[in-house]
Amino acid sequence: MSDTAADPDALLRHHGDVEVDSGFVDFAVNVRGDGPPAWLRDRLAAALNSLGSYPSKAADKAAREQVAEHHGRSPDEVLLLSGGAEGFSMLPRLEPQLVATIHPSFTEPDWVLEQAGIPVHRVILPPPFELDPTLVPDAADMVIIGNPTNPTSVLHPSEAVLSLRGPRRTLVIDEAFADAVLGAGESVASQSLDDVLVLRSLTKTWALAGLRCGYALGHPDVLARLQHGRAHWPLGSLQLEAIRACTEPFATQQARAESERIHRERTAMIPRLEALGLSVAGPAGGPFLLVRVQDADVVRERLRTMGIAVRRADTFPGLDRHYLRVAVRNSQQVDILVDALNTVL
Repeated sequence: MSDTAADPDALLRHHGDVEVDSGFVDFAVNVRGDGPPAWLRDRLAAALNSLGSYPSKAADKAAREQVAEHHGRSPDEVLLLSGGAEGFSMLPRLEPQLVATIHPSFTEPDWVLEQAGIPVHRVILPPPFELDPTLVPDAADMVIIGNPTNPTSVLHPSEAVLSLRGPRRTLVIDEAFADAVLGAGESVASQSLDDVLVLRSLTKTWALAGLRCGYALGHPDVLARLQHGRAHWPLGSLQLEAIRACTEPFATQQARAESERIHRERTAMIPRLEALGLSVAGPAGGPFLLVRVQDADVVRERLRTMGIAVRRADTFPGLDRHYLRVAVRNSQQVDILVDALNTVL
């Protein structure tokens, strides 16, 4: 048994980046590409001269105004984050008494809340991982759900997600991969709802994982509570510039084109995996796929010996050693994966 398997905290904090060694063909991490596109690199390079000064209130305001315009919200409904995951680290400041987390899903919220001594009730959705609001305990005053959900790639109907709202309850929706969904379907980011908090990440589509960029959308009073006691200058100048750039109209068009490319690649990738006898969870709406294969843990280790990284999925509550997550990739990379799986299986 690995150290990770023996340590529940390590299971919750296991992420795909640790699966990837130098030179590997990467199906483990959901970032698209090796780095930001040329136009974004140029934009960030032009902002390097600003690093001699502390991040300004004007730059923060300009970025919040751009995010607000992007979603049709008010700037005071926008909180800029050092990566979408920072939003989860702030949730204990809302002082929930019982949090329901919908699984299988991203596990960072569970770890953060449990570290803060807040009770967490895990709602486990059985395959095909469709949302059943009746499984959520009435006593939960906070509910957290991903849409589309990582790792299942399930895109829940927005009506079903919003049905999780309730009296004296905060609904937290992790939309980290929403801009990768065809037509940005089922997002509620543009709806101003007092009891709904939406977390967004810009690191996936724009390959900015190393810069940490994201934001939260919610009622100004909720955002104020989230950042209570937050350090001064919480985001650097390049982060502010990236957030602003990635929510401008040109970037929105580029993201739409990328979501269409992901849709085409995913549509082509699924039957190739199924032809090998793998069961693919679906219908999939994200830039990754959850696959079930007997002895997936053994398959994963054999792929590693061939220089291919896939994401173990038994660290997600509700999944076992027979599941893997694979990122959606182009046909040339899928050729490599399929050839290797033919050998391994």
